[in-house]
Amino acid sequence: MLRFDSGRICLDLVATGAYESEQLDTAAQVGQWLLGVGLVPRGTPLAGLDADWPRRFVELRRCIGQLIQAELGGAPGGAPAALDRVNALAAAPPPGVRAIRSADGGLVRTLSRAPDCGALLAAVARDAVDLLTDPEARARLRQCEGDNCRLLYLDTSRGRRRRWCSSEVCGNRERVARHRRRVAAL
Repeated sequence: MLRFDSGRICLDLVATGAYESEQLDTAAQVGQWLLGVGLVPRGTPLAGLDADWPRRFVELRRCIGQLIQAELGGAPGGAPAALDRVNALAAAPPPGVRAIRSADGGLVRTLSRAPDCGALLAAVARDAVDLLTDPEARARLRQCEGDNCRLLYLDTSRGRRRRWCSSEVCGNRERVARHRRRVAAL
């Protein structure tokens, strides 16, 4: 079950490791994630997509997760090897984008050529660098308060009081549990 409600591409990647089963086991799953997160527009060929891509994306996920946990845990100097790896990946050029006319005449985003793994990793790594170096965005970083949920998200609520990764998922579970506790207490 891929989720795309964290507010950032890099956090959506970290979310793929928050479940009991691996979400990026196969090249096909990586392709689905890239499409779902919007890094690759529909119809973009991923000719180079092979069995090495899952390993590389999982490695980046681990590094980003370590950096974010260090920040949330009040240890901003933590995970120096992870920081070096994210910086190295972010240095590569991301996929080139361009606008073209669709069949109905509107503009749609496409990539200038079929992206390779390094370019897509660079786009995700740059998103992590942007998040972690922006004090305002970093201050909005939260971990879901839902039972058994480890998802991270960017709190963009007006009062910055969002408690769950998703109101529809963890928020709804909490409201149902609260209702059941009230009914049981009667």
